Amino acid sequence: MSVRISAIIPAYNEEPTITGVVEALRASPHVREVIVVCDGSTDRTAERARMAGATVFDLPHNAGKGAAMLHGLTHTDASVVAFFDADLIGLTPDHVERLVFPVLSGSRVMNVGIRDRGPIISRLASRLPLIGGERVMLRQVIERVPTEYLQGYMIESALNYYCRSRALPYGGVFLPGLGIRRKYEKVGWRRGVVEYAKMTWQIVVAMASVRVGRFLKRF
Repeated sequence: MSVRISAIIPAYNEEPTITGVVEALRASPHVREVIVVCDGSTDRTAERARMAGATVFDLPHNAGKGAAMLHGLTHTDASVVAFFDADLIGLTPDHVERLVFPVLSGSRVMNVGIRDRGPIISRLASRLPLIGGERVMLRQVIERVPTEYLQGYMIESALNYYCRSRALPYGGVFLPGLGIRRKYEKVGWRRGVVEYAKMTWQIVVAMASVRVGRFLKRF
């Protein structure tokens, strides 16, 4: 348990929440550094992250979540890495502890957070594919997934399928009290509905793509 992890946060216009996420991670004894990849943000995300104590790297254009995660990975040599979304609300060091313990103890190669959506939806989410952005893993897991499958919303499905297809132990953990700033709060209801529909479609396509890639021996 002496290993300390590097936490990587891909962030695109998350000025209202980035400070709290960075501060919670820096307060964890398991985290040695917090890296924020500002993915072409046009607000004060980068400034707020630096003020909170993160190391910030600015991308000139919005490259997408997967690209931002991989960029962050190039700036650390940690053997265990953690990824956190930048729009989290209520993240605490206890949540970090719940996420990192199974990986640091050796019982899992990857552990994924299940956010608190209330008793009914949270119970249902624990039985669905683990698509949450809060995940801790051995570095080798993400490094061994072909880069073409680490794009956009495909990245979560690719990481899950890599572990499952190779019988590597992974799973999820419930994080009570952890929520996110919803899309409709950022862009309004109309655009938010469109964004949710796009995200859902991309996740479905991603699940199919990694299975096809495995069948064709590309994955």
